[in-house]
Amino acid sequence: MTRVLIVEDEARIASFISKGLRAEGYATTVAKDGAAALVSATSDPFDLIVLDLGLPDLDGLEVLRRLRRSGTGVPVLILTARDGVDATVTGLDQGADDYITKPFVFEELLARVRARLREPRSADPGALSAGPVTLDLRTRRATVDGHEVELTAREFALLEAFLRHPGQVLSREQLLSHVWGYDHDPGSNVVEVYVGYLRRKLGDQLIGTVRGMGYRFAG
Repeated sequence: MTRVLIVEDEARIASFISKGLRAEGYATTVAKDGAAALVSATSDPFDLIVLDLGLPDLDGLEVLRRLRRSGTGVPVLILTARDGVDATVTGLDQGADDYITKPFVFEELLARVRARLREPRSADPGALSAGPVTLDLRTRRATVDGHEVELTAREFALLEAFLRHPGQVLSREQLLSHVWGYDHDPGSNVVEVYVGYLRRKLGDQLIGTVRGMGYRFAG
């Protein structure tokens, strides 16, 4: 099983990333500060490190420097504030493999994790299909029975979440986390609104409501 070390001191974000990656089949370990990250990264084998730059003791850049000086070649995906351009450039110069800015949505993080891990094509298909619906992940096009349907970015992300878990019940919380990210408002009805948008574009019968649990793509 692919192992990911998450270095993040903010518990809410660490939990958001960990739960999302575990749902996708990854094994995760969370380190809350730089010192713990160095111990974990140098004593256990990991396939990827998700590293926040703003840590309370050693900052993420120093953790990265020490990891690279120790000879650790594990891919590192850094998390950075949107205005932290200089730190991001420094991180890439010092051996980070990629970065993502906060706030982010889970699907973007997952795509970058997959890219850094360089999974076989079969594990990261260029297209997703279920029933009459096909999503081309490279061209960002959706078709129903071969006819193209125009989707907004959020509609595409929501449909992608359904097609990655066909037949599985996805709760509102899961969909909020996957599509709207960790800054979502849990009291919002945005999921219901966007499910309605998809039903109008794809057909009412494809996305079913499971009362008290969530939604299921039944195509």
